[in-house]
Amino acid sequence: MLEILKNRTYRHLFLAQVVALLGTGLATVALSLLAFDLAGDKAGQVVGTAMAIKMVAYVFIAPIAAALAENIPRRVMLVSLDLVRAAVALALPFVTEVWEVYVLIAVLQSASAAFTPTFQSTIPDTLPNEDDYTRALSLSRLAYDLENLISPALAGMLLLVTSWQGLFSGTVVGFIASALLVVSVALPSGSAPEKRRGIYERSRRGFRIFMATPRLRGLIALNVVVSMAGSMVIVNTVVIVQGGFGLTDQHTAMAFAAFGAGSMLAALALPALLKRWKDRSVMLAGAWVLLGGLGAAWFADSLYMLMPVWALLGVGFSTVQTPIGRLLTQSSHGEDRPALFAAQFSLSHAGWLIAYPLAGWLGSSAGIQPTLMVLAVLGLVFLIAASRLWPADDPLVIAHSHHDLPRDHPHRTESGAEHSHRYVIDELHPRWPG
Repeated sequence: MLEILKNRTYRHLFLAQVVALLGTGLATVALSLLAFDLAGDKAGQVVGTAMAIKMVAYVFIAPIAAALAENIPRRVMLVSLDLVRAAVALALPFVTEVWEVYVLIAVLQSASAAFTPTFQSTIPDTLPNEDDYTRALSLSRLAYDLENLISPALAGMLLLVTSWQGLFSGTVVGFIASALLVVSVALPSGSAPEKRRGIYERSRRGFRIFMATPRLRGLIALNVVVSMAGSMVIVNTVVIVQGGFGLTDQHTAMAFAAFGAGSMLAALALPALLKRWKDRSVMLAGAWVLLGGLGAAWFADSLYMLMPVWALLGVGFSTVQTPIGRLLTQSSHGEDRPALFAAQFSLSHAGWLIAYPLAGWLGSSAGIQPTLMVLAVLGLVFLIAASRLWPADDPLVIAHSHHDLPRDHPHRTESGAEHSHRYVIDELHPRWPG
């Protein structure tokens, strides 16, 4: 897996991702503690609302940013957004009111909404070999898991010598280091479209591919399952550990770390699993693990019972999330990849937009156990939908005909009216066959 780090451009991009995510992880812990400091037992409401604001930014800004990115050099865009995020993280320790948290989170997450799909779409152009790209996806998943594992552990150690305000300094360092690493390499420009498209068309294109591709329609439903389980961890961990168990900031960090450990173990195992099993089978299995984790959390009445449950949720989380990049790459041409990654970014976070406030406000008003039940039931509904929307028989190469094209059309004259190739939605293939 680590062989791909010999590629200098990818190595620097990977390290940029790691340091930025470590900083983001510190900010996640710090935000939870800030919310508890401002709102006490109502911290879940504050965190849930802040995360809902994050999701609004992700849903509406990501597609537009991806469209604009066609006219802006990738390196310039990524570095500028890192610097914006660093500036916001620098301001967060000084807030004294809940509304100030919401404003700064809106700015921070708007920058992240533009950064992430642009960054993700760069990787397949950097590593065009499919096996290398699969390894890169696993490493990327590990980087996200470092946020969940190492950042809470690091936060726990830092909290021994500083307050939660000091954690935001690590976030600033992470974003600045990320910007410096991106500056240090030349990034591939990606595949240029055959014709220039307007911003509206570029923004809409990714969504159109999603809606017309069966496996991607199933992915939309799986995204919702992930959000239902993940929101419980992100929003209510501090409420459960400190409000319910009466423990400390360090114990909250330990619970977050358990989630990250489970996710990391799954990411390490996935490259081998994906060689033996289809993406669909692996991802559906991961979704069932997520629902099982929500059910097990019902019985967790201490930190030491909660931690293995959170680790189980981490396993399911990573198992569903890691193969997504493969699906998007298999389902698009190079020139459409940024739009498709942005659409996935936006659509996946639409589920979080529902799940975050649901987990926060329901947890505060009805309690943790009813919240677990509601999230699990909703997750089950969308898991069933995913299994039906994504056919079990889902070949990449599909035999199809082009009797709709003129006889002298180049695609028909080169391949014949009936032929087979990797099928993706584009101008020549606007609908899925069958």
